[in-house]
Amino acid sequence: MNIEQLKSAIKDGKYDKAFRELYGNDCDIDGVRARYFACATGFENVYSNKQHGDVEMFSVAGRSEISGNHTDHNHGKVLAASITLDIISVAAKNNDGVIAVKSEGFDEDVVKLCDVENVRENEKYKASAIIRGMCDGFKKNGYNAGAFYAYTTSSVLKGSGLSSSAAFEDMIGNMLNYFYNDGKIDNVEIAKIAQYSENVHFGKPSGLMDQVACAVGGFVAIDFKDPAKPVVEKLPFDLEKFDVSLCIVNTGGNHANLNEDYASVPGDMKKVAKLLGVDFLRDSSKEALLDKALEIRQTLGDKCLMRAMHFYNENIRVTNQKGALEKGDFDGFLKGVRASGLSSFTMLQNVYTTKNVDEQGLSLALALSAEVLGDDKNAAWRVHGGGFAGTIQAFVPKSKVAHYKESLEKVFGKGNVYVLGVRKYGAVSLEYLNK
Repeated sequence: MNIEQLKSAIKDGKYDKAFRELYGNDCDIDGVRARYFACATGFENVYSNKQHGDVEMFSVAGRSEISGNHTDHNHGKVLAASITLDIISVAAKNNDGVIAVKSEGFDEDVVKLCDVENVRENEKYKASAIIRGMCDGFKKNGYNAGAFYAYTTSSVLKGSGLSSSAAFEDMIGNMLNYFYNDGKIDNVEIAKIAQYSENVHFGKPSGLMDQVACAVGGFVAIDFKDPAKPVVEKLPFDLEKFDVSLCIVNTGGNHANLNEDYASVPGDMKKVAKLLGVDFLRDSSKEALLDKALEIRQTLGDKCLMRAMHFYNENIRVTNQKGALEKGDFDGFLKGVRASGLSSFTMLQNVYTTKNVDEQGLSLALALSAEVLGDDKNAAWRVHGGGFAGTIQAFVPKSKVAHYKESLEKVFGKGNVYVLGVRKYGAVSLEYLNK
């Protein structure tokens, strides 16, 4: 359909089935319609003067890391969930040989398909590098990559630990999948290509967890022992049954200029792995690490040793937490959340950057969470995502959500505590959902 037909269909409720599938039966359906209508209008304003095919709508979830902080890049284990904050797109194929993406609030990015194989150093950390990398990755893996125009808007906070960059990567792959590969590429495969794009073209040495959690949907346990074939298991876990909400607190910090901090975590772990005679910590053991603790201290320093200890302990925690959830032992799961948070703070040391120790929004948010939630055994809190800035995560009993939200927003500002839902779809076409 053309853009006017799409706007009319949204307004007339013809996509309500898809919207409720994504955001729940009790979602603000008028608000959802308005958001997609605005995205369609954005596409119309930018690309109505261009020749293109039928317009379609797409969505990719943000994600929340549930446990397994900084383990994926050393082939560890994680628990994660896709959330109801997402990036959406209105897009159409074109015959101009370019992918052009206009994201709300940002300049348009244009990439020529005739030149996507070459990494451009002057493009590092730019959206155009992600687009180029996704096309390069699709071609290298034997898939089709073609031209399209897209307008996107996102409710996933940039630098929030909810994976705005991974969601964008998956979105490019999502559109390539449905436009040029009949939607037949598995979302885990799209996530792998997204990691390739981020590592090689964008220039950030991230793991694969963010991309998988955004693309797959629902609660997932992911084992990266063989990153070429990660074991992804959807868990039958519903927060509603435990009368607990997942809250994300945005402390106002941003991930900009922190690439060195993020890179230092896998870098330090891999230094230890090399000393242990392996490429990744997963290929050795905690016992081997402790046997060489003195040598690691003398050669690499205490921080590297503690970060490696965090990896092994966190890997065990994920296994135990997954088992607890499968048995319905929610108390055991929450104990793991608290232990994970303490380990990230004291051993992984990714709660604040040493470049600016006066700014410790995450430390403050964790301290305030402890003040508000006290000794409630049904509550837990931890650093969220990559850390250093951005957000914390808290599991809060529903009876205390209003008080928690009010208390934290007094410090971090109105609207900076998000009470989220978990959705079962990751990367998806609205046309597919609306069938």
